[in-house]
Amino acid sequence: MTVYEKNKYEAIGKLVEVNGKEMHVYEKGDGDNTVVLWSGLGTTAPALDFEPLVNELSKDNRVVVVEPFGYGWSDRTDSERTVENIVEETRAALLKLNIEQPYILMPHSISGVYSMYYANLYPEEIKAIIGIDPTLPQALEYFDEAAPTMPKALSIIAPSGIARLAMYIAPEDFLPIAEDGTYSKENLKMTKLLSSWNGYNQNVINETNYIQRNMEFTKELNFPTDLPVMIFTTNDNQANKEGKSNITFYEEQLENSNVSKLIPLEGHHYLHWSQSEKMSEEVKDFVKEMD
Repeated sequence: MTVYEKNKYEAIGKLVEVNGKEMHVYEKGDGDNTVVLWSGLGTTAPALDFEPLVNELSKDNRVVVVEPFGYGWSDRTDSERTVENIVEETRAALLKLNIEQPYILMPHSISGVYSMYYANLYPEEIKAIIGIDPTLPQALEYFDEAAPTMPKALSIIAPSGIARLAMYIAPEDFLPIAEDGTYSKENLKMTKLLSSWNGYNQNVINETNYIQRNMEFTKELNFPTDLPVMIFTTNDNQANKEGKSNITFYEEQLENSNVSKLIPLEGHHYLHWSQSEKMSEEVKDFVKEMD
């Protein structure tokens, strides 16, 4: 089934060669700014998941989605999922396509860690960071939490057909939580298919088990003072017993940024499922302020 489906539903973007493997990159729109959307951990098909946000942002910008190895239509890799490898692979894909710099990085969830590393390693290549409820390197220490882990045995879920069976039984569990019409029917159909191809593959498991190490590796990093930063987060200001919340964490992270903005929004951790139009408007205003 998987072989048949992969032949029928070919990549919607371009496949570029990175370290001997093919990486999928989807582009839409044109404009003076290039927004690079970077997906969170376990997002089966980033190019599909970001569809409503891509549609909105591409009205004024060139929008690029790089699907990391193990995601979407990209190959899988034997390379460890360290922050260094993930950033270099993503950067290599962008360079291969001659995409004009500097970019506006727009990371979701765990890719906030990767974007922080990218911005500190190659500051001249980044114009701004706009996070979607991003995980940042100091979060574990701030909340006194441990990173999640996954047993390697989960890697049999996709090749054994368990992921496909689960998708048939409860397809809604694999789809975005969004109003009807937010995603195209073709998108939702492909999302279900790619979920059965990619679910909990070895790259996703390896990436999960590297979270603790990657955050330790980058925890001394901060946003460069002169880098514009905007963060969208869920409007959930429930504080723990120490009085800490996602809002207080991000406020602390933005203290040293000369140009910054924090925008709480109603919605799921995947804010772009329901708030893409509002987010696009805020991005447009923020870019004007930067310029």
